[in-house]
Amino acid sequence: MNSTKTFNVSCQQCGLNELCIPHTLTSGEMDEVDSIVKRGKPLQRSDYLFNEGDAFKSLFAVRSGSIKSFSIDDEGNEQVIGFYLPGEILGMDAIDSQRHTTTARAMETSSVCEIPFESIEILSSNIRNLQVHMYKLLSREIHFDQELQMLLAKKTAEERIGAFLMNLSQRYEQRKLSSTRFRLPMARADIANYLGLAVETVSRIFTRLQTADVLKVEGKEIEILSRKSLCDVSHLKEPE
Repeated sequence: MNSTKTFNVSCQQCGLNELCIPHTLTSGEMDEVDSIVKRGKPLQRSDYLFNEGDAFKSLFAVRSGSIKSFSIDDEGNEQVIGFYLPGEILGMDAIDSQRHTTTARAMETSSVCEIPFESIEILSSNIRNLQVHMYKLLSREIHFDQELQMLLAKKTAEERIGAFLMNLSQRYEQRKLSSTRFRLPMARADIANYLGLAVETVSRIFTRLQTADVLKVEGKEIEILSRKSLCDVSHLKEPE
């Protein structure tokens, strides 16, 4: 990633800062965090943020766009691990081994903030709220892993896709965006790979849910017509 400070959007000006950093920081503490953040040129679609095996030096917060993380198996096949939306942080899985265990690639034009881990360690030792927030981010990463396991444990393709869409719905809602109308930044093939399904199965389920008036699907544009019905399909409790 090009780390040249081309864009001067500060953390305090960013509408996603509450997702990345604790809202309890003082203005001075926010400035300290902002001073270590590197903001480079936007990644274009298919550009790599980091590769599996690269030395771990930084965490990355998505500012706009979306990022896909994946690994390559011994046979050269791609396995999608996760999708990251604005306000979400990548790279935490590399803290232990000091090597990135996955590859991250932009699914569309995307901007990221690079946060050198050594610098944030030093700041965390002086700013208690930041240290607590780091623990929360680690917990969120574990939660993402658990959600993937739960998705893959779903018995039917319809359950997996329904749960996947509800997960996206809630994540968009956290960003103060519509929870019922949103664009899927990932390709159908990536969704199928992530959920352990065939691409044809994903397309068939989308069509079935649209016929049942649960969804309206136009290319990558999704409208959830009935969250209750989608939760019923997924065997999930409807969010309040």
